[in-house]
Parts: sequence; structure tokens; C-alpha cells
Amino acid sequence: MASLFEYLPELEGDEAIYIQKLLEPMDEDSARTFSNIYRARRKDPIIILAMACIGFFGVAGIHRIFIGHIGMGFLYIFTAGLCLIGTIVDTINYKSLSFEYNREIAREILQLLD
Repeated sequence: MASLFEYLPELEGDEAIYIQKLLEPMDEDSARTFSNIYRARRKDPIIILAMACIGFFGVAGIHRIFIGHIGMGFLYIFTAGLCLIGTIVDTINYKSLSFEYNREIAREILQLLD
């Protein structure tokens, strides 16, 4: 039984709970491999927040492109963050945006390891 705090101590909140549930049935080698790949591919919520805040002063939408929402990213670029309303919403919901992306990455890694 692998411990989250042993492999990924930087996680917090819903992401930590989700990853802990994924790590529980894994043996030590699988958990170590998963955590190394996950750490390299996950997006930090603070980076998402910083990129969303850039939308207020520069180019809106780069945070969406960064997490793989290419269409929404270009829509934000061409509409100035949907007239800043979308940018405001994304700065409030930055944790859920990053958790959604990271959850998908975790699923991909699990499929890769199976």
C-alpha cells in the first residue's frame, strides 16, 4: 500500500484525495513509476492562476491553451477573455481547471501502466 505523502507530498485538497485512492492498490514500484510520471506531467494550480491573471494585462486565454483547451484558448484570445468575464471566472475556478486536467493525466498514466 503506497502512501501519497511518501511519493507526492506537494499535492493538496481534492487532487490529493483522488491520487491517494489511485495509489492505494499499487505496489511500491508501480506507485513510484506513477508518481514520477504524474509529477512530470501535472499542471500546478498556481501556474494556472498566474497565467489566467496575465489575461487581465496581456493575452487572455494562454492558461486554457496550457491545459489543452486549444479552442477555448483561441476564443479567449480573440474576444479578450470573453470581454474579461471568462478570465474572471477562470481566476476564481483555477483549482478546478487544474484538477480536471490532472485527473485526466492520472487516468492516462494508469492506462499506460496497465
